[in-house]
Amino acid sequence: MFSKIKNCLMLLPAVLVLAACEEDLGPQGPATSDKTPPAKVSDIKVENQAGKALLTYNLPGDDNLLYVKAVYTIANGRQIEVKSTYYNNSLTVEGFADTNEHEVTVYSVSRANVLSGPQTVKIKPLEAPIWEVYKSIKVDNAFGGYNLSALNASKADISLLILKDNVFKELEVDNNKSIFTNVDTIRSKIRGLDTIDHKFAFVVRDKWGNTTDTMYKTIKPIYEVEFSPLKFAPFVLPGDAPQVTNGARLDYMWDGKTGWPYTSFTHQVNGGNQPHMITFDMGVAGKLSRIWIRPFPEGARYYFLTTMKRFEVYGSVNPSLSGALDASWALLGYYEVVKPSGTPYGSDTSADQATAAAGFNFEIDLSAGKVRYMRIRCLENFAGGTAQSINELKVYGDNR
Repeated sequence: MFSKIKNCLMLLPAVLVLAACEEDLGPQGPATSDKTPPAKVSDIKVENQAGKALLTYNLPGDDNLLYVKAVYTIANGRQIEVKSTYYNNSLTVEGFADTNEHEVTVYSVSRANVLSGPQTVKIKPLEAPIWEVYKSIKVDNAFGGYNLSALNASKADISLLILKDNVFKELEVDNNKSIFTNVDTIRSKIRGLDTIDHKFAFVVRDKWGNTTDTMYKTIKPIYEVEFSPLKFAPFVLPGDAPQVTNGARLDYMWDGKTGWPYTSFTHQVNGGNQPHMITFDMGVAGKLSRIWIRPFPEGARYYFLTTMKRFEVYGSVNPSLSGALDASWALLGYYEVVKPSGTPYGSDTSADQATAAAGFNFEIDLSAGKVRYMRIRCLENFAGGTAQSINELKVYGDNR
């Protein structure tokens, strides 16, 4: 079936294109006409690793030696040469996609580019990284799309290709959904899909062109809509922090207006130094997918003063009127806002400003039940206090 995948599968980003498998040999010394074959390396030892093997050896005492070369063929028929300078006593042969036994031929090479006699060693690589990634792929239906995760413990350069049928019913790579990475934990969240069945295929490929089997999944995104802010209302409980007295109000969070005074602020002084909480009623119970928050800018500084840095969100269908965070409330998520540039407090770059102005999406745990009332608890703001401010807030999920 994989043979039906269009040739565009070969068009991977340059970062994963196979580079020359050669070590920089450094200064090579003067050219020579001496055609005497160099002495062979000795006592070759093999350490099998994931998709590769480390060869170590003893170098000969031959002044004519320039480098050591290993030649081998991987499963897709590609012949590879790996070279290591005479300064080193090891080299790594890699690019193997199976755990079969393979032969590697080792040569010493002189300054006149004359090869020694061949020496053949046998290696038996451990399971290649592409198979670890493939076997760990997990795809779950999510609001408006799907969540994908996989493990890549060796941090290998891999392509996790997402394919779908084109108009000719042939599998075709979707580069917008595919993942090209070398991180140890792979995560992808795809949104914007209609709530109908979507058939996808998943293939893992490495930089040598080795590919896994093809995994097929049918995805049916969960229905998602914005909860109507017209139904929202403040629901102040004992223990909630007071709003500032000079114009800002809780319900300004969902009025669709930005700037002062159309924002919600709590007051640090009479709100105390404990985490500040605010509570509101959405007017309808539903299963939440995410909340969107746009912080309030002090001038052009978003990551500043009472903008929340670390906070929690709670939900309830029937909250205790005591105001306590008791069993009537469920923790929907813990979140942290990170300034993209990492610049010091009080100095936002243009990219920082653009990111904050677009608002942050904070996803709710898919296993959470329905809620009607929401509570936001600020643990730390960017100034180091616990007061909070929110310029605009939107809530998404299934409110049917």
